[in-house]
Amino acid sequence: MSGESCLHQRPPQVPPTLLVSAVTCPKTKTCCQEGTVGNKYVRLNVGGVLHYSTVQVLTRQDGLLKSMFSGKTEVFTDKEGWILIDRCGKHFGSILGYLRDGSLTLPKSRQGIMELLAEAKYYHIQGLIDLCQQAVQDNKQQALCVIPVITSSKEEERLIQGCTRPVVKLLYNRSNNKYSYTSNSDDNLLKNIELFEKLSLSYNGRVLFMKDVIGDEICCWSFYGQGRKLSEVCCTSIVYATEKKQTKVEFPEARIYEETLNALLYETLPVPDNSLLEATRRRAHCGSHSEEEEGVELRERVRHIHIKRYSTYDDRPLGH
Repeated sequence: MSGESCLHQRPPQVPPTLLVSAVTCPKTKTCCQEGTVGNKYVRLNVGGVLHYSTVQVLTRQDGLLKSMFSGKTEVFTDKEGWILIDRCGKHFGSILGYLRDGSLTLPKSRQGIMELLAEAKYYHIQGLIDLCQQAVQDNKQQALCVIPVITSSKEEERLIQGCTRPVVKLLYNRSNNKYSYTSNSDDNLLKNIELFEKLSLSYNGRVLFMKDVIGDEICCWSFYGQGRKLSEVCCTSIVYATEKKQTKVEFPEARIYEETLNALLYETLPVPDNSLLEATRRRAHCGSHSEEEEGVELRERVRHIHIKRYSTYDDRPLGH
């Protein structure tokens, strides 16, 4: 049979219902094919994550994908016909979703938006780039948590008295030290600061968190409820080393959590029920008092908790 007659022979026509599963991308290095139709499905391997999509979707907007599947850019396939794209496949599903619908629900986290923005820039999808950049800008304008920094005692009193929520204050001032620090003090001071930031994010909206950098202590937590001081946790102590005194900073994590939860009892107005207040007051007698006397007693009762205020323990490693 001559070559010319072979060219005129046509294979049996495939039924339309088998078009999606029967047609795959060619196993050559180019995906450009004569007679390619828009509803043809292609198989994509993006960083090990497998996707199916149509040429019509992939070429819907200008960019790298349109260039790849319109024959302008060379593409590579594996032995099974999957088109290889050397990118992280985590957000490629979102890329396809935006190409299909023209809109997209962005990730909730700022990190997720930034990752998607990087992928949108790689594929040159301008609409998605603008959407991600606008979301990043909006996140900058909306702070997750606002923490006032105390600069005067009057300002502190005004904030505490004017706040209807419980108040947690962290005082840290490393320059207040008269002696040298022990080996673990700097790490423990940072742990206290990190816990303060963690609590401020967890209880934002329920508790007012404040930072104090003008107090006399080195590291001290204070807890307030309905305008009065409830308790205080001092994290510094003096240790007597063999040669000289040293200042030690502790990290009483469990105690700080406990006092924060205790402060949440004063979250709502009016004050918690009488039985709860009686249990926390630890009154020594049950005699009758006037309302004014009870108010004075309530204001004066403050739990002062000092973590190893004076100690003879030296936590320096042996040989130092």
